[in-house]
Amino acid sequence: MKDSKPQFAVIGHPVDHSRSPEIHTAFAQQTKIELSYERLDAQPAAFETCVEQFFAQGGRGLNVTVPFKERAWQLAQSNLSERAKLAGAVNTLWTSLEGIHGCNTDGVGLVRDLQRLALLAPNARVLLLGAGGAAKGVIGPLLEIGCRHLHVANRTADRAHALRQAWLAHQPAASSCLTAGAIAADLTDQTWDLVINATASSLQGEALALPAGLYDKTTGAYDMMYGPQTTAFLKQASQQGVTRMADGLGMLVGQAAESFRIWHGVLPEVTPVIDALRIQMSSAVR
Repeated sequence: MKDSKPQFAVIGHPVDHSRSPEIHTAFAQQTKIELSYERLDAQPAAFETCVEQFFAQGGRGLNVTVPFKERAWQLAQSNLSERAKLAGAVNTLWTSLEGIHGCNTDGVGLVRDLQRLALLAPNARVLLLGAGGAAKGVIGPLLEIGCRHLHVANRTADRAHALRQAWLAHQPAASSCLTAGAIAADLTDQTWDLVINATASSLQGEALALPAGLYDKTTGAYDMMYGPQTTAFLKQASQQGVTRMADGLGMLVGQAAESFRIWHGVLPEVTPVIDALRIQMSSAVR
């Protein structure tokens, strides 16, 4: 590391698509904190070695993206935040005399973005679509905000039930408000305040096979995926009359802001960064 500024990076494979350098550079300019932020493309067999070398050479913090979040969780086993313990995955690493520390900021990023957009209020009834790592990482913060009912629905009901049981093993008090089942089941027996897509369906440009009548005129829709065009999930919601909706660009910036706070002790403003990224993405497709 030749740069004299404090060193930070995002590590993944592949990682050239990551917007983390732009985001953290914008946060640094906003808060007048000097730093250098790069991309580290780690071969799968060398992830742990790359992390250890980065910190041994003076690196201050790493963001972790696919496919390494679970391995980062293992690497920071001795110093996991409560959020990371429950999520089973880590996207933020740093070190101290005690060793490597890990946290998961995805759920905090999601909740803050939902609040910024006025899509989530305490006592809400939330339908979470998907039971993979993305869903697991956000259950805790959604429950902490005071959701009246959080229902995890997945194509395979067994996976949704397994996720619920794994969560309740750590937080048994959530049994009354956390439920699970299949997407194909009847999800219209109650009114949802918010439907969140935590599946990767939008990456393939595919809409989920959701039951008719899922939304009413007040239901919000949020896709954790994002892109320059409206995602397949949000197009589907719009066709069913939903007007309050958003993609996950704000979540991306929000989780980065929480990582920034962990490393620097300052929580930056996310809205100007979200707006700038949105303009960049729109310009790129013209």
